[in-house]
Amino acid sequence: MRPRTVFEVVGQEHILGNNSLLHSAIDRNRIPSIIFWGPPGTGKTSIAKSIINSAQDRSMYRFVSLSAVTCGVKDVRDAVEEARKMRVKNNKRTLLFVDEVHRFNKSQQDSFLPVIEDGSIVFMGATTENPSFHLITPLLSRCRVLTLNPIKPHHIETLLKRSVNDNEKGLSQSVGMRVDVKDDAIDFLSMNCDGDARVALNALEIAATTAAARVADNQLEQNDEAVVTVDDVKEALQCKHLAYDKAGEEHYNLISALHKSMRGSDADAAIYWLARMLEGGEEPLYIARRLIRFASEDVGLADPLALNQAVACYQACHFLGMPECNVILAQCAAYLALAPKSISVYRAIGAAQKVVRESVGQNEGVPLHLRNAPTKLMKELGYGKDYIYPPDNPSSSTQSYLPPSLLGYKFLDWPDQNSTQQ
Repeated sequence: MRPRTVFEVVGQEHILGNNSLLHSAIDRNRIPSIIFWGPPGTGKTSIAKSIINSAQDRSMYRFVSLSAVTCGVKDVRDAVEEARKMRVKNNKRTLLFVDEVHRFNKSQQDSFLPVIEDGSIVFMGATTENPSFHLITPLLSRCRVLTLNPIKPHHIETLLKRSVNDNEKGLSQSVGMRVDVKDDAIDFLSMNCDGDARVALNALEIAATTAAARVADNQLEQNDEAVVTVDDVKEALQCKHLAYDKAGEEHYNLISALHKSMRGSDADAAIYWLARMLEGGEEPLYIARRLIRFASEDVGLADPLALNQAVACYQACHFLGMPECNVILAQCAAYLALAPKSISVYRAIGAAQKVVRESVGQNEGVPLHLRNAPTKLMKELGYGKDYIYPPDNPSSSTQSYLPPSLLGYKFLDWPDQNSTQQ
């Protein structure tokens, strides 16, 4: 069901519209090197493969496809060398498509740079990972990064109906009989695939196979059609597809959303993002550690007991594990979201560390009156001399504790004990 040309691609209008860069490049037969970045099932491979069929002069290009999952250094070297030969011999450029390009190491990515530079290849890569983190800067500088979005439900619906109605490549060819898919089944799939067309189409094919098997079991006439119901697609989908990668960008996006929701005192949003992480398979102790950090960074002195709650949450998660610790994490996240907030301590330690790093005050030694004097020699050298013991002298406010060059420095901005917001 892949589109043959870019004009058959459904969705992604922001990169395929009439006035878009890609559309103009195809019209003028000047296809640039491109990195397609987006979630699974959003059309990265389909668009790349359809571009060469959409070119004004297809004879100028030859299409070569590699997968970074299965090919090695030799495959890359052979593809690059062949591209050079074709450029010299036939003046034909190679459109080299590399799927999962983020899996290539630095040396493999480096090998593409000379042939992109001399025009032997038009490089196209597809990745689900943030190119800023996984692709080398020289490669990025030679390519345009086009971001693909999750496909909208009404576009998914169009794709599903196209699969049903296509007699040459559609469902009827796959299952060997005519297929009728109920509207509520298509609606359910389009709303529950998280914008992943591959998930939707695969689930529809499985559901159609189930419906066809039901027809065969009933020993009906061969010209009868398989009817796909919403129950069939629910069974095929099994559980809702969740976009989550514990080692990828979405991992950091979700923990950032949780942190910011608690900072904004939105307990409902905090619990929602927590649920997304847990359902995606996140390690509960990782979440608990982030809650401990939040308790000091964002709640701090406004509610010192928040740190106790967060540490107790970590210990309870360690004792229980999943799934029982889910409610403990939710309780802690809700507590922190609803707690009063203060970043005074966070700012104070940051300011103090900045002073130390920049050697403000020359990082001079500890004043003598603050030093211990466990030996006679140290006492003779003045260690501990003139130190005022506060419990015996409650009014000893004149005693200084900072180095002389930093006297008067104020790191912690905490006006009084009754303040709950900072």
